[in-house]
Amino acid sequence: MKILLIIIFTLVFNFSSLNAEVIKDTVIKGNKRISEETILLYGDIKIGEDYSEADINNIIKNLYSTNFFEDIQINFNKNILFLTLKEYPVLNQLIIVGENNQRFKKQIKKIMQLKEKRSFIKSSLAKDIENIKNLYSFNGFNFSEVNAKIKEIDSENFDLVIEIERGNKTKIKKINFVGNKSIRSNRLREVIASEEDKFWKVISKNTNLSENLINLDVRLLTNYYKSNGFYNVEINSKTAKISEIGDAEIIYSINEGRRFVIDKIATKVDSVFDKEIFFPLDSVYKDFIGGYYSPFKIQKLLEEIDDLVAKNNLQFVEHNVQETLGEDTISIVFNIFEGEKSLIERIDILGNNITAESVIRGELVIDEGDPFTKLGLEKSVAELKARNIFKSVNYKVEDGSEKNLKRIKINIEERPTGEISAGAGIGTDGGRFAISIQENNYLGEGKQLGFDLEVDKDSLAGTFSYNNPNYDFLGNSIFYSLRSEKNDVPTRGYENSIVSGAISTSFEQYRDINLNLGLSASLDDLSTLSGASDSLKKQSGEFLEISGNYGISFDKRDRKFMPTEGSIISFNQTLPIFADRASIGNTFTSSKYVSLSENIVTATKFYASAINGVDDDVRLSKRRFLSSKRLRGFERGKVGPVDGTDHIGGNYAAALNLEANLPNLLPEDSKTDVNVFLDFGNVWGVDYDESLDNSNKIRSSTGVQASWMSPIGPMTFVFSQTLQKSDSDSAETFNFNLGTTF
Repeated sequence: MKILLIIIFTLVFNFSSLNAEVIKDTVIKGNKRISEETILLYGDIKIGEDYSEADINNIIKNLYSTNFFEDIQINFNKNILFLTLKEYPVLNQLIIVGENNQRFKKQIKKIMQLKEKRSFIKSSLAKDIENIKNLYSFNGFNFSEVNAKIKEIDSENFDLVIEIERGNKTKIKKINFVGNKSIRSNRLREVIASEEDKFWKVISKNTNLSENLINLDVRLLTNYYKSNGFYNVEINSKTAKISEIGDAEIIYSINEGRRFVIDKIATKVDSVFDKEIFFPLDSVYKDFIGGYYSPFKIQKLLEEIDDLVAKNNLQFVEHNVQETLGEDTISIVFNIFEGEKSLIERIDILGNNITAESVIRGELVIDEGDPFTKLGLEKSVAELKARNIFKSVNYKVEDGSEKNLKRIKINIEERPTGEISAGAGIGTDGGRFAISIQENNYLGEGKQLGFDLEVDKDSLAGTFSYNNPNYDFLGNSIFYSLRSEKNDVPTRGYENSIVSGAISTSFEQYRDINLNLGLSASLDDLSTLSGASDSLKKQSGEFLEISGNYGISFDKRDRKFMPTEGSIISFNQTLPIFADRASIGNTFTSSKYVSLSENIVTATKFYASAINGVDDDVRLSKRRFLSSKRLRGFERGKVGPVDGTDHIGGNYAAALNLEANLPNLLPEDSKTDVNVFLDFGNVWGVDYDESLDNSNKIRSSTGVQASWMSPIGPMTFVFSQTLQKSDSDSAETFNFNLGTTF
């Protein structure tokens, strides 16, 4: 910069009296690598044209901007332009030492201003080192050391060695929230991705402090608050205090603002469209008026508008949302208008180094040649983000080759897609362990490979799975799995080994309505124990079964994670195609969520399942039971019909759960959430011996469930009292589980 100012000052002095002179010739000295033709081209120097003082200054600026030259001296005498240049040396080779991860190496080279085979501008080195340190800090390495060594090959060529010492990742020892008056810290800890470092979370990446993770937390907190009506919530600060030993405390400062209720929703339609098309929206709006504001609700209403647009084959439709705030109310107007009548000329995909371009294009709801609408473009971006294999997705719209054409550039940033997670626990039901390994972008085709291993006191199971989310042009998914399972259940009078395989597909039939179809085959080697009854012993054997299944679900929850309003209903049925002992299975579930106050959410859950033999009795391994989660106060699987001392389950099982969350019942410092519950359930139906049935006895219980974040891990305690039971049932007044998933 100093050199540039001196040169400009000299030029102003030398050319102060110059109006314009013709350049008849040029004399260029000092260029060794850069040809005279290149210099004339980049400097925009043309023989025979007039050049003023301003033009000469532009020549200097143009040549400096190439980053080819360290110094430029210029003189103009007798219509000859004299250029004396000093070229930058060349960075021959960039060597990274101390970093073996190829992904990091690639990122380092990408963010550096200095590039191999280009000019070596020493002044850029300090900024490059700073950027590398920021990259490591962004990924959790807050104490990294980065040094540079310059090796001179000759006066015109250098090698640059970047020495890196990552250091240890900074562990998150504590997470605190300030200003959260309406929502407890325990609940917010469940919302964010960051986790406090505990000895049992040896695999978790989320216990490492990183700017990336903190930024994600801020987005999650903001979305969660807004989804609960806090329209103006602000996460004012996100600070991380790092101790001398390298541990960190994260503090999120929250300004909740007021909570808003939706008091009015209206539609304003451009005169070019038939207003009657959008009249059905009025009945939809009634379900949302009076409830708390939520961006998810707005999105659902926009989807309703989009459905009407698609149903009526309208083109070039755009819409926006106008929100007007009252004291604690919000009025919403959806403006529907005609957009610019342009077509999509071209869609360019950028940044996909791993993911195949066909995978990305398969998620787009727009294509080249389609009418251009911002609506369709943003839907496409949303679909790409939903795949969860990209760190970021951005777009840019440019004018095309003609007035009514648009070019779209979609720039994606890929993320590491391999995952490993594990879980362990112990409780009154015994111990358990599970581990899962998954690749979410296999071969860059967006396909998922996974392996799961599950162990508890009664069973050992391993599953290998493969999922292709877009196996056809309709965007449907297909899922394959192989599973091996061994069960030893002495309380049920049998043991068995099952090997099974399955193929299934799922797709959205209509908004909020999903369908799934599948085929499965299994071989069940079942043997009864020595103490089993004669009736049970008759059911030993090998059973081959090929069956088909289908399911439908209707999901109207405000969100899938920690819902506060809405409902979900699902039904699944399994039908035999070929079976040694054929049966038909049916399962129905429903859940309804209602917010009674800011922090109290009630849930009503219903479960019903049935298995019926076609020509024979239902085999033991397929009979129905109730878990201790569906019917609290009773031991797992020890409700219903009994054959001797064996709890054999039934052909039918049903449960009704009424729950209310009371998060403010105990002080915040207790780190404990409390639920009260009332459960009803029953297991009945014994096809091989009706005398064993006691279907007229509905079981019930009530109690309190407490979830405590203890120093040694999350613990759940259930204190219950049976209200009605059968003499053969095994009651359980206390149940606890210590365990986590990480």
